[in-house]
Amino acid sequence: MKHGKKYRDAVKKYDRAVIFDLQSAFDLVKSLAYAKFDETIDISIKLNLKKSQSVRDTVILPNQFKAEKRILVFCKPEKEAEAKDAGAVFVGSDDLITKVKDGWLDFDVAVATPDMMRDVGKLGMVLGRRGLMPNPKTGTVTFDLKGALSELRKGRTEFRADKTGVVHLAIGKLSMDNAKLVANAKAVVVEVKRKKPTDAKGDFITSVSVASTMGPGIWAAVKDE
Repeated sequence: MKHGKKYRDAVKKYDRAVIFDLQSAFDLVKSLAYAKFDETIDISIKLNLKKSQSVRDTVILPNQFKAEKRILVFCKPEKEAEAKDAGAVFVGSDDLITKVKDGWLDFDVAVATPDMMRDVGKLGMVLGRRGLMPNPKTGTVTFDLKGALSELRKGRTEFRADKTGVVHLAIGKLSMDNAKLVANAKAVVVEVKRKKPTDAKGDFITSVSVASTMGPGIWAAVKDE
């Protein structure tokens, strides 16, 4: 990937071999930022995984930075009132399935009751590509709509390791205090560690880096507390 001049200039301002504590890492990320908007800050966690192993779960960041999610719920008519009372923006069954099948995706997260999954599963090609398919592992397939939507509205966010064994997740904005960014980063690392496969060998987390949307990655050390 070819980077622009501002990116290359930013890289020259620090030693890329140094691993910084989180506070210093975020100080450096902010000092290197050059975009004219409030960039998002991401964390990337490299895991020591075999091809047969996977890591996927959700985390609630202690400090939120995104607008409230537009939640869609696939459920039978008898659960619609519960879904709406819990904060769902879109609620329905066959009507919503048809709408999504036709290409409508104007929502941020989808939840389904188990008795709807046979039909919702047919939307795999549409929802799967966007990471929107309800999944029991992430708490989005459940009859407890009140509990699930409460967690989602608090900011519960899914994370998963990609094909190269790296977990990428947005954890804040450049404008946020470092203390909040540090707390969010630590929360993600703690949850990722909790998902270590039982048959994983050696060091599970091999590296951690943080970066702004347009900036270079900074190696960071996340200490156990």
